[in-house]
Amino acid sequence: MRKAARVLARAFDSALADSGLNITQLAVMRAVRRHPNEPLTRVAEDLAMERTSLYRALGALEKQRWVSVHKGPDGRTRTASVTAAGEAALDRAEPGWALTQRALIERFGASQWQALVVELRRLVECAQAVESSE
Repeated sequence: MRKAARVLARAFDSALADSGLNITQLAVMRAVRRHPNEPLTRVAEDLAMERTSLYRALGALEKQRWVSVHKGPDGRTRTASVTAAGEAALDRAEPGWALTQRALIERFGASQWQALVVELRRLVECAQAVESSE
């Protein structure tokens, strides 16, 4: 699993190189965009990412001025939003990501890809169940 994740990350990072984003940054920014004004814990859950790892990733994105982090409505939580510069970076990343995604699915096979997605979701659920039972 880790080997596959590393190889896939390299392929997507290469495709995204001209955008200035890497695949992790792209995933984080897309998750932030999916969860406007929601606590960052929700973004971390969506990404299956530790909160501290998310905060580190957001710090780098803030330095690029691609995201903005704010105090949440209750003062205890934080939220994030994608800035105009971040939206431009996402727009630059989209063609490379889409081209690579299509090429992978074409080589792997569309039906096999769909089956893999289903099985990976099931594997994640199993791993979460194991983790919570420990």
